[in-house]
Amino acid sequence: SQLQEGDILFSIAGTLGRVTSVNKAILPANTNQALSIIRLKEGNLEYVKTCLKGNVVADFIRRNPTIGAQPNLSLEQVSNLEIEIPSEAEQEKIGLYFSNLDNLITLHHRKLEKLEQIKQAMLHKMFPQNGSNVPEIRFKGFTDAWEQRKLGDIASDMVAGGDIDKDLILAEGQYPVIANALTGDGIVGYYDKEYRVNAPTVTVTGRGNVGHAKARLVNFTPVVRLLSVKSEHDVFFLENAINTLKIVIESTGVPQLTVPQLAKYEVAFPRQLDEEEHIGAFFKQLDHLITLHQRKLEKLEQIKQAMLHKMFV
Repeated sequence: SQLQEGDILFSIAGTLGRVTSVNKAILPANTNQALSIIRLKEGNLEYVKTCLKGNVVADFIRRNPTIGAQPNLSLEQVSNLEIEIPSEAEQEKIGLYFSNLDNLITLHHRKLEKLEQIKQAMLHKMFPQNGSNVPEIRFKGFTDAWEQRKLGDIASDMVAGGDIDKDLILAEGQYPVIANALTGDGIVGYYDKEYRVNAPTVTVTGRGNVGHAKARLVNFTPVVRLLSVKSEHDVFFLENAINTLKIVIESTGVPQLTVPQLAKYEVAFPRQLDEEEHIGAFFKQLDHLITLHQRKLEKLEQIKQAMLHKMFV
């Protein structure tokens, strides 16, 4: 169907209730059967869009449970969705509030994407690539060639995590218990008095999404085959050096990286510890900035969800 500026596109198949509107820049354009077109006779566009993003669809499905089993809505069902309509002035204020909030969320998304792109580019440029013994970008004053060393040779200790002790695990405590998850720093709980690994050290995921390294500054216990690499090297440098490796797991089951396998991988190291520390500090600061933007984004998303709940009947 031919679209017009200001049309609301509302998903009626798959993930129900995704909402956007048509702006002049994408016209002329058509849409497919997974989207219904809502063309307003009255009402504020931004208000109606926001209203549809709230609990309207969830409430409708709750009242019509057969929809949830096979996620799709008919055009007739969409026309039966009910929304609360306040005065034009109030619609305009609510619509503008959520429009500004969405713009702020989009802005932080873009900043976060940009920072993550910068990090990937700098990982490529600040560590030697394709058999070279020098990186493309270096801090001033460093000119010596780097040298390849096996992780097993530079490590003073490499261990794999075991099972969680269900009698000791707590929701809060002094020493984190860390598994292979990439979210929440991999922390699955705490032990109050026990820990297995002295920090500083670097953990490397050994199950699922394998080979992801993370510097650890607090004593902890690795579990579920999480690997730990302790050495005299700067932990933030080593974290990022390992993250530049192309770790290949030849397995038909769940991907698993073992200590002997990880020990064989070679990493390029500068001859001077000072250069390592400069690089480690650079990536530590960049990661801190990325984390700040992630938290801001999460906070804004939480505010939006709370306000959707509170500003609509």
